[in-house]
Parts: sequence; structure tokens; C-alpha cells
Amino acid sequence: MKRIIDRVRMRSGRVMAGLMFGVAITPLMALSDAGQGATGEAPALAEKVAAGELPPVSERVGSEPAVIQPLDSIGTYGGELRTGLRGSSDHNGILRVVGPQGLVRWDPQYTEVVPNVAESFEVDDEGKVFTFHLREGMKWSDGTPFTADDVMFNVTDLILNDEFAPIPARYTTGGEPLKAEKLDSYTVRFTFAQPYGDFLAELAAPLGQNPVLYSKHYCSRFMPKYNDNIEELIAAENAADWQNLFLQKCGDLEIPARWGNPERPTLDPWVIIEPYTGGATRVVMERNPYFWQIDTDGNQLPYIDKLVMPIGADTESLILAIIGGRIDFGLRHIDAPNNRPVLAENREPGGYQFFEAAPPGGSNMVINLNLTSKNSELKKVFNERDFRVALSIGMDRQAIIDTVMLGDGEPWQHGPFETHPYFDERTSTQFLEHDPERANALLDGLGLVERGANGMRLLPNGAPLKFRVDVIPTFDPTWVDALQLIEQQWAEIGVDMDINPMERTFFYQRTSESNEHDAAVWNGRQSWVSGQLPHQLVPVSHDSRYGIPWVNWYESGGERGEEPPVSVKKRLELYDKARGIADPAGRRATMLEIASIAADEFEVIGVSKALPTYGIIKNGLRNVPESMPSSWSYPTPSPTLLQTWYWAE
Repeated sequence: MKRIIDRVRMRSGRVMAGLMFGVAITPLMALSDAGQGATGEAPALAEKVAAGELPPVSERVGSEPAVIQPLDSIGTYGGELRTGLRGSSDHNGILRVVGPQGLVRWDPQYTEVVPNVAESFEVDDEGKVFTFHLREGMKWSDGTPFTADDVMFNVTDLILNDEFAPIPARYTTGGEPLKAEKLDSYTVRFTFAQPYGDFLAELAAPLGQNPVLYSKHYCSRFMPKYNDNIEELIAAENAADWQNLFLQKCGDLEIPARWGNPERPTLDPWVIIEPYTGGATRVVMERNPYFWQIDTDGNQLPYIDKLVMPIGADTESLILAIIGGRIDFGLRHIDAPNNRPVLAENREPGGYQFFEAAPPGGSNMVINLNLTSKNSELKKVFNERDFRVALSIGMDRQAIIDTVMLGDGEPWQHGPFETHPYFDERTSTQFLEHDPERANALLDGLGLVERGANGMRLLPNGAPLKFRVDVIPTFDPTWVDALQLIEQQWAEIGVDMDINPMERTFFYQRTSESNEHDAAVWNGRQSWVSGQLPHQLVPVSHDSRYGIPWVNWYESGGERGEEPPVSVKKRLELYDKARGIADPAGRRATMLEIASIAADEFEVIGVSKALPTYGIIKNGLRNVPESMPSSWSYPTPSPTLLQTWYWAE
């Protein structure tokens, strides 16, 4: 039995490793039990084996399972892990816990990409050809074999099928999509037209699971290519078309429906038994009997029987559940500075401790003015660099930090931290000073001199200079508190801003989909490394809310959206170049060139440095690191491998 062993270790002083081309990444030699098969399993599964309801564990995990060395100790089976969700659109809260089971993943330290669903991989010298060797005998959660046919289905029938959806940019180079080949039942090869240095990191990102997301034997029945009776099925399910039917039944990477169908086979450690659907009060997942990872003693993972995720109406309900002892793990939504005092005070009665979540760089809060606004007058003003500079220096960041963040912060724009190899001083630190006198002068210089009866400036057409900032209050409660101070500070320089709070689904619809917003708030915790979409640096994702039509133009190869200005087009060209560079130093130089252009334009306004936050872990939960990277691209906490967490007896 061939195995890959991953040692789940966390350490400080993390440095992002460069990806080496022209090498093969193969499993490490196992420890002293290398020749042994999987022998341990949860008692409930052992009972099913004895009753003839399941095959033996050695058959279920296949002949090449991934072997994981737990952080501190071999675990014991049993128990539930309770972690809360907030509302009906917290599907990424599930993804972060269950983890994206892609061909590859990040190691726990966030330093290198390692095999995952793939048992090993090879990359040619040019960085164009990626060969993945799958795990023989691996199975979907319903016991059906997972093979190269599943990968080819995902790539050719879905990723490259523009009738299903536009081809994601991560699967293209130079405007050309990848080419996929099945070499044998357990080997696939992806070939790109140009070198693609970022590809492995893209696959390790939370949205990089496309090539192995759907099981062909189940999900193909919802496509006309494989089902002659598709129209009858569409009508029976009240779907609009086959694409809508497919999403209802099989979901997608980042929508609630991914967790809404217990019948859909997955490769996850736990599988849905109580789905995430409208009206649900909780989500429940139970162990996947065919999960393909074992520990170094040959015990099938996961250790924990069930994930139980109660759905709270808001952050306050999550906090109350934690201090009441009803949550075992929490990070998402609860780690705002204003929550820490009450969580700290209740550690003993709540039976939990803190762990650190350390971001790689950026800001907890950035403001994107919509440079492609449908309001022509606002668009003209927003596209004046001096206007954006005036807003930045019209902001008293230290007052915001002292009042809203309880003094825990540092004025910052949105670049990586000083100790990071991608640090760019201007991107991170320019225009942070509070200088209302200069801000007023810049606004006067733009011709925004006339003021209304309320003291607010007027646009050249005589209409009030007034705009709204869209924000999700439940995503980070400090955002609204900070905006309330910013609203007052900008009023002092004659700029009238209103806060426009909304639920997350409507926020995405209004901003990322329809481009109806004047401005929007999001986080900018980034370091621009491989696998991260640098969406505050260059418009390449739905979180680049300063230019969504530019994103659409880029993703469609110019067929949709709005052609961006020269500066943006130059950055997009450099970003495509950076994605292909295999040499870490060369990639860094290109990304810093992008950063320099972005600093010249100054499109994004940050507030405060993204300092380490904290999560809570129930006493008695083992193999949980004291500190872990905090990043969506990581995505925290799943690379720490929750399938190795267990309850001490």
C-alpha cells in the first residue's frame, strides 16, 4: 500500500514556499507501519461490517489512502463537533470546516501544496503540463469507485462547457482553456497553452475543487447529454432548465445548494444528513464510511462521528451559544474585537479556550468606490484620484481603531505586512494621515466647491454629492460601527455618505452581479501569493467591487462587461504573466510591478491592519493547533485537518 503522510504541524514565522517545476511530487515513505493496511474504524462502522452492510475498512479506503500524522496524538472515535452557522447564506462556513477536497491542498503551515485526492503529481519543466495520479481503489461516499472518468466528466462536461457556465479564469492561460487527457483509469493530464506557475495553488484554493467536485454516475443524470428524459425531470423538479436542475441537485462550489442534497455523493470526511435548506434550524453531517484518509496507526479518519451546525439568526446568537457551552469550535463571525471581552470573561463557565488566527496581510476592512457606477455623475467623481485620496485622508483611522476596535489595530491600506516578501510600502501605507485641511483643498480643486444648505458639497450638475456604502452587518459588526464614524468624518469635509446595510445574498446580487452599488465594504486580508486572487489589487473576482464590469470583461475575454482603462488592462496583462511564472523571485517582481501601478491609481481605501484574531475551542478537543493561518485562500481552519481532531476521554 502506497501512502502519503502529512504531519499536521503549525509553527510561527511562516514563509510561502515557491512551487518547483520539472519535479514529481510523490508520497513520502510511510512510518514503521508502511506495509500494513487500514485496520481501525469507528465502532458503528465495524458493526455494519460485521452485519454485512459494509465492506471491510481496507477495501473502503482503497489501496493508496492518504496517511495523516495527527498534530499531537492518535485519536479516539466518537462524539460531535458543534460549530455555528449564521443565517441562510453561511454556506462557506460549512466549506471552511469540511474542507475543499481537491486534487491538491495546502499543508497545515500554508507553505506548500501537497497531494490530496491525487496520490501524487508531476509538472514538466515549462510548467505547462500537469499530470495527476489518482488513488487506486478510492471511492465516493456511496461506495462507487472514483476514477479518471470522474475527473474528465468534471473538466470536459462542466468546466469547459460554456452552456453550463463561463469557463473559470483559473483554468485558462493566454485566453485558452486547459486540455484534459485520460491516460488510464487513475491518471489524468492537464495541458495549458502557456506556463502556469499558479495552477497548483489555484487547485489548493477553496474554489479550486472543480475537477473532482461532481460524481459522474450521479450528477450526469441531470444533463441532456446523458439523459434522454431530461425535460421530464426538469418539469418534475420545477426547474427552469437543465442548468438550474443540475445546481439544485449537485450544487456548486460556493452556493448553499452544495450542502442541500443528502443523496449527492462526495469525497468529504462527513456527508450531509440534515441539509442546509430554507427553514432549516441546523445542519448535520455524519462520517463518510468511504473516506480515503487514515492515521499513522491505520485508523480510518475522521475520528469525530458528526458535525452539528446550529443556525443562529445573528452573531449575538452565536456568542450566546458559545458562552452557554453549546458550541465547540468558533472563529467565523465571532472574532471581532468587541466580542473578545465577553468571550474572555466566560471561558471558564463556557468550558473553552482561545486559539490564534493570524492573517498574512491586508486589512480587515476596505471601501470600494464603484469606478464603473451606473450613476454617470458619481462615476466621474469616483474616477478622480484626488477624490479618493481626499476620502482617505479625510478619515481619522486612529479614532476608528480606538473607538470601534478597542485600540487593537494600526492604520493600513490593503497590502501585505512589512515582514512579508510581497510587502509594498505605498500600497500599504500611503495616504493614511488624517488631514482634513488637505482633503478639503483636493475636493475644492476638483470643482466640488458649491455646498447645499446642509453644508454638503454639490456635484457639478447641482445635485447633492451623496452616495451609499453597501455593507453586510452580520459579516463583521465592526464594519457598520466604523462606517458610522467615517460618515461623520467625511461630513466634516462636505461629503455626504449613507450606510446601506443588507443581507449577504442581496449584497452579492446588488454588487457582484448587477453592479447597482455606489460603494461597498469587504475585507482585504491578502498577501498576493500563489492561489490568492488579489482582488483589491487588480479586478479579477466578484470581490473586486470597484470594477465588476472590468472583471466580467476579463473573465469573458472581452465578450462581456466593460473594457477597462489602460492602467487596469496593463495590470491584467501582468497578472496573467505572473500566474505563469514558475520562478518565485520572478513572480514576486511581477506582482510588485502590479502593486506599483495600483498604488499610482489608488482605487481602494483601507482602514486598519488585519491583526491576528482568535477563535474558541472547547476544552477536551485535541489535535487543534494553538495558532493557525487566517485566510480564505487557505481556507481556515480546514487545512489543519479537522478529521484528526478528537475528544479526550
